[in-house]
Amino acid sequence: MKNRIVVWGAASLILACLVTAAYFYFRPFSPDRGKYPVRGIDVSHHQRQIDWRRVAADDVAFAVIKATEGGDHVDDAFAANLRDARAAGLAVGAYHFFTFCRPGADQAKNFISVVPRDQRLLPPVVDIEFVGNCPRRPSPEELSVELSAFLGPVEAAFGKTAILYVTDDAARAYAGQIVGRPRWVRSLALQLGHDDWIYWQYHDSGRVDGITGDVDLNVLQGGPEKLAELFAPPPESISPETPLSP
Repeated sequence: MKNRIVVWGAASLILACLVTAAYFYFRPFSPDRGKYPVRGIDVSHHQRQIDWRRVAADDVAFAVIKATEGGDHVDDAFAANLRDARAAGLAVGAYHFFTFCRPGADQAKNFISVVPRDQRLLPPVVDIEFVGNCPRRPSPEELSVELSAFLGPVEAAFGKTAILYVTDDAARAYAGQIVGRPRWVRSLALQLGHDDWIYWQYHDSGRVDGITGDVDLNVLQGGPEKLAELFAPPPESISPETPLSP
């Protein structure tokens, strides 16, 4: 009987710990909106049909939309999402999922061929992570070569410095390759202890009016003036006919 009580007590303690952990993971964590008043989302075809006017009315100021992946994949919701989010009054931008099994130059051509250059956009974003990527992980030296081959043409084409979204495990593996670059950081349960970032993804299961299901929630480092600066046209107008680097 005594052993049974000990077992039940241990099981109850474990259950309580799991419930507490689940609460803190799924609760609507949000950074201090007084300090970070500008909220945005990032989306892809996974969010399906989006009512962007309802999104804009639900305290969302910007959207970063998946455009491409690898050397030939195009997100089939990109064009509609970009058009409708812009029409709803959001500052809009595009991101590319960087794969490890295609040359960086091929990926740059894919992104540039899909994302319009005759409209105002937030800086291009490069998503570097291991989940969903090619099995072989390049060495830091290999990634540096291929990432440079991507960033060079993309930054020349859009006239803005690209922002890197790098998950924690990828950041540890490629710390030397991302140092000094503008960053989009991910922290779902803890306040950030530094200000070395442009965007902060603080929730990956958030809810926004106009979107059915979960969506990533983000804040911007700075206020509306910073968003306007990021969304402004580049210093020199970039022609859609600007040739790609060989």
